Amino acid sequence: MAAIAAVDVLTRGALTVRGRLPWSSNATLLVEAELDGTTTLGVYKPERGERPLWDFPSGLYRRELAAWHLSEALGWGLVPLTVQREEGPYGEGSVQLFVAADFEQHYFTLREDERHHDQLRRICAFDLVANNADRKSGHCLLAEDGTIYAIDNGLCFHVEPKLRTVIWEFGDEPLPPAIRDDLRRLLADPLPEALAALIDADECRVMLRRARALLKAGRFPRDTIGRGYPWPLL
Repeated sequence: MAAIAAVDVLTRGALTVRGRLPWSSNATLLVEAELDGTTTLGVYKPERGERPLWDFPSGLYRRELAAWHLSEALGWGLVPLTVQREEGPYGEGSVQLFVAADFEQHYFTLREDERHHDQLRRICAFDLVANNADRKSGHCLLAEDGTIYAIDNGLCFHVEPKLRTVIWEFGDEPLPPAIRDDLRRLLADPLPEALAALIDADECRVMLRRARALLKAGRFPRDTIGRGYPWPLL
């Protein structure tokens, strides 16, 4: 029997809550998904567990999904596989593949090793395009295979400038050619329908405007006013 893909297990498998992940402002649950004897761990974020925000509408889990689709459209694979579940232990929400990571590592430790800088530059560019309002250091996970994943992307895609990130070390550096090429491809191709269905038309339009602006500038921006950091930092 062929192995069942993780996307199928997360999308169609039975979900069992194994615990709540600490230090999350919204309900963030570790779940085990099981389908035909195959199991995998996921991170389940139900809409019912979201705290109301004055500047973002309810349904932040859709932005988690949109972030995965944007990462895939860019070809960067920096957001763990994320799927939508219309039903779950606590109702509709997103389920993201759990990353087995070294949780002692985060952006402030990873940036000390230049071997990680190319991956961190991609996360920086991703946050600029997605307008991430909450890129904390702990949202960068070092997986066992050396991949750095960007998690907790629910506060993205606002039409107003909301960028809050700890990743400012690359300010004034030229964009690497590979990142420029991927941005050009994003702008040249039709926006994936799945992404466009998750955020509204204005958010799609302004996201592409940010990508054009970054490509035109040709370099990473600096935080010139000192207000570009999230709180807490970690």
